Amino acid sequence: MNTKKITLGILAHVDAGKTTLSEGMLYLSGTIRKLGRVDHKDAFLDTYELERARGITIFSKQALFDWKNNSFTLLDTPGHSDFSPEMERTLQVLDGAVLIISAADGVTSQVRLLWKLLSHYQVPTFIFVNKMDQAGSDKAAILEHLKKELGSNVIDFSDGTASPDTQEELAVCDDSLLSAFLEGKEVSDSDITGLICDRKSFPVIFGSALKMQGVEELLNLITTHLSPSAEDGSGAFGARVYKISRDNQGNRLTHLKVTGGVIKVRDLIGEEKIDQIRIYNGEKFEAVKEAGPGTICAVTGLSSTKAGEGLGCEKKASEAELIQPIISCSLILPEETDTLSFYKKLMILQEEEPMLRISLKELPGTSEKQIEAQVMGEVQKEILHHLIKERFDTDISFGPGHIVYKETIASAVEGVGHFEPLRHYAEVHLLLEPAEPGSGIILDNICSTDVLALNWQRLILTHLQEKAHKGVLTGSEITDIKITLLTGRAHEKHTEGGDFRQATYRAVRQGLMESDSVLLEPMFNYRMVLPQESVGRALNDIQRMNGTVGLPDMEGGKSVLTGTIPAACLGDYASELTSYTHGEGYITTTLSGYAPCHNPEEVIASFAYDPEADQDNPSSSVFCSHGAGTLIPWNEVRSYMHLDTGWNPETGFEKKTDLTDSIDMEALKKLQAHKRKDTEDNRSFAEIDREIRATNNELMAIFERTYGQIKPRYVENYEERRRTKDTPLASEGPAPEVSLSKKKAAGLEAKSALIERPKEYLLVDGYNVIYASPELSSLAQTDLKAARDALIDLLVNFAGFRREIVILVFDAYKVPGGTEHIVKHHDLTVIYTKEAETADQYIEKAAHEIGKKYKVTVATSDNIEQVIVMSSGALRLSARDFLLEIKHTEEQIKEKMSKF
Repeated sequence: MNTKKITLGILAHVDAGKTTLSEGMLYLSGTIRKLGRVDHKDAFLDTYELERARGITIFSKQALFDWKNNSFTLLDTPGHSDFSPEMERTLQVLDGAVLIISAADGVTSQVRLLWKLLSHYQVPTFIFVNKMDQAGSDKAAILEHLKKELGSNVIDFSDGTASPDTQEELAVCDDSLLSAFLEGKEVSDSDITGLICDRKSFPVIFGSALKMQGVEELLNLITTHLSPSAEDGSGAFGARVYKISRDNQGNRLTHLKVTGGVIKVRDLIGEEKIDQIRIYNGEKFEAVKEAGPGTICAVTGLSSTKAGEGLGCEKKASEAELIQPIISCSLILPEETDTLSFYKKLMILQEEEPMLRISLKELPGTSEKQIEAQVMGEVQKEILHHLIKERFDTDISFGPGHIVYKETIASAVEGVGHFEPLRHYAEVHLLLEPAEPGSGIILDNICSTDVLALNWQRLILTHLQEKAHKGVLTGSEITDIKITLLTGRAHEKHTEGGDFRQATYRAVRQGLMESDSVLLEPMFNYRMVLPQESVGRALNDIQRMNGTVGLPDMEGGKSVLTGTIPAACLGDYASELTSYTHGEGYITTTLSGYAPCHNPEEVIASFAYDPEADQDNPSSSVFCSHGAGTLIPWNEVRSYMHLDTGWNPETGFEKKTDLTDSIDMEALKKLQAHKRKDTEDNRSFAEIDREIRATNNELMAIFERTYGQIKPRYVENYEERRRTKDTPLASEGPAPEVSLSKKKAAGLEAKSALIERPKEYLLVDGYNVIYASPELSSLAQTDLKAARDALIDLLVNFAGFRREIVILVFDAYKVPGGTEHIVKHHDLTVIYTKEAETADQYIEKAAHEIGKKYKVTVATSDNIEQVIVMSSGALRLSARDFLLEIKHTEEQIKEKMSKF
C-alpha cells in the first residue's frame, strides 16, 4: 500500500463536537493515551487559556497521527463565527475536510457558510453527523434534511457502498458512471474516490464522537477515498502561507504548506533566511532540517510574509477571502498611552489576524488620532481585549461599533502619479477597472521592460499590495477593482525605492478622484422561519429594511422567507421577530458580500470626508520646477505627465465595457448551455421563434437581477419621440439613484449612415455568424474573403425582404492605417471597422446610439456582447438562431415567388 500524506481539516458550527471528534481520531490512532474533553478543559488541541475557559476553538491547531500506513496532519479550525476568517485561511491548504453537523441542530446558518466556503475552495468533503446518541435523533429524517439543504449528492456511507440503492445514488452523480451502471457495471472504489475528490459526491457517516461511535468508520472512509493532490519533491519549491503567529518567546512563525520541492533550514525566501523549520503537534514541536511536499510546518526567520501569500513557485496570492468583518470599533486607550506608539504595537496583531484592519484616523476638527479595528463580533472583541492585555499589558475598551462601508468604481479610468522633488524621480500610470463583486483588488501588469526595469515594476506592484487604499467618497477601503500597471519611468541617478511608493499611491488616488465612485454596504442573506399568520408583517418589515424577498416556502407547517437585507438596516430584528411571533419565529443570517448602498447620500454626508484634505492619501503629484518640488492638483496633473500611454476614457485600449463585472454569469452560462445543441434541430420555425423569445426574456431577467430594470430607449412613433424628447416617458419613472463622486457626460456622435428614421435595426457581427455556420466556417478556413462574400450574398435577399435595416459589420481593425468604410449592397449596408476598432466594439457603440430612438436587435453569439447591448435596450439574437432566421426568410421568399 502506498503511503499518503493527507492534510485534513475539521470544520463545524460552534458546539457541534469538532474538538471532540479530533480527540477521538488522535486517541484511535494512538497519538494520545487519554481522551480529553472540552468540558473538562483538557483537550489536546485547546492550548490557549481562553479556549479552555470558554470551551471554544479560537486559533487553528495542528496535530499529527498515522492511520493504516497513512500520515495525517489534522488542522482543527475555529467553529465560532467570530473567528471564521481564521478558519477560511486554513481551507486553502487542505486535501480534504470533515464537516461536522449536530444531529439536533441540523444545517444551521454557520453550516451553510461553511458549505459555501468548501465549495468556493473546492475542498473534498466528508460529513459526520454527530450526537446521534441523543434522544430523538432520526437518521432517515436527518439524511432527508441534509439532501434538501446541501444537495442530493449527499450520500449515506454508514452501511458501506455495496447495496443497490447506494450504488444507484453514486452512479447518478456522474453521467458516465450512470451509463455504465445501467449496463450492469458496479461503481468501484476507484470510481467513488474520483467522485469524492471531484466534489461530485459527499459521504455521510452518522455517529457520536463523545462515545467513539462512527469515528473509526470515518477514518477508514477518508483513508480509502481521499487522494491528496500529486506533489513533486524534486521540482521547484512552492508553499502556501495560511497563518502568522508568535510563540511564547515572541518569535514570528510563518505557518505554511509545502506544495512542491523541498524547503531547508538556511534557504533564502526572497532576501530572508529560514532559521528553523518546526513540525507542530499540539503545543509541542519538532525542529527538522527540511520539509517536503505536503508538509504542514512553521518556519522562523521570515518577517514580511502574509497569510494567503504564495512562496516560491506558488507566487500567485490566494484570492480575496469571502468572510469580511462588517463592524469597526474605536479602541479606547488608558489616558497615559501614546496613541501612535501603541498603534505600531497593534500592527503585530494585524499580522496574525489580517481581518482586524487596524487603522489610525484623525478625529474631525482636531489633530488627535484614534485607533480603529474591524471585528467580527462581541466574542472576538473579548479575545482581542485579552490578547492586548497579555501581550502589551494595556487594558483597553471598545467604543460603539459602526458599519464598515467600502467603495468601488463604475467605469475604467487611468490614474497617474508623479513624484519629483529635487533629486528624486518616479512616474506611474495605472489602469483602474471595475472587477467582479467579491474579488477584492486584482493586480495585473502590461508594462514593457523596455520602458521600465523589472525591479521597479515589482516594486510598484508591492506598493499596490502593501496598504488598503482609501476611496474618495467616505475614505473607506476600495474593493472589487482591477489595477493594471500600464507604464512608468525612473531616473538613472535620482530614483529611490520610496519615490515609487509616493508615485504609486498618488496614481491610485488620482484615478479614484477622476472615476465614477460607488459606495458599497455589507448585505446579509437571511432565512426567516415564522408562523404563516405573521408573514404579512414580516414582508412589510423586509420592505421597510430595504430588503429583498423570494417566494415563501413551507417547512414543518411554518413559512420560510429568504432574501437579502442591508446589514445597516437589520439591527436587532431577531428580537423583534421573536416578540411579535411569540417565540415561534427566528431569523438566521450570513454575510453575502457588498452591494451598492441603499442610502449613499445620507452615509456620505455622515462621514463628511474631504478627499482633498486627506494629507495621508494625496491625489496631487509633485513636479520639479526651478529646482523645487511643486504640487500639481489631481485635476490638472495629466497634462504635466512625462509619459502618454494612449489610453483614453472613451475608447481605452479597446477593452470591453465593464457592464458584465457583476452579471449573474452562472445563470448566463446555464442559459447558453441550454441553447447549445449538437444534434440536428427538427423543430418548426414557430417553435424555434417561441424559444428565442423565451430565451430573450430569461436573459433580460438575468440582466435586470443585476442592474435593475432596463428602461425603454425608443418609442414606436418617431413624431412622438420628437415631441417628447425633452420629457422622460411616464413609464420610465425617475432616474435611478446612483452614488458617484462626479458625473461625466459621455456619448457618441451618431453615424450619418445610421441615423435614419426607420423604426427597427438589425446589427450583425459578420465573422461571428460565419464561424457559427458549418458551411461558411469550412469555407473560411481556405478563403476568408469567399466566406465573407457568401454571407453578403445570403443577406442581400434577406435585407430586401425584411422590415429592419440590416447592417453587417466586419472586423478590419488589424489593417494598419485602415479607416472605417461603408459599402451598400442594395438594401444591405456592410461596414468595415477602422483600425483598432473591432466589430463588437462598433456594434456596442451603434446599439447604444441607435437604441436611444429606435428598436435594435443584435445578431451575435458573443455572450459578453449580448449582455452589454442589453443596457441599450437592444434585443439579442444568437448567431445560430440568426442563421435559422435567414433560412426561414428564404423559404418565405420562395413561397411568395411561387405565387407569381
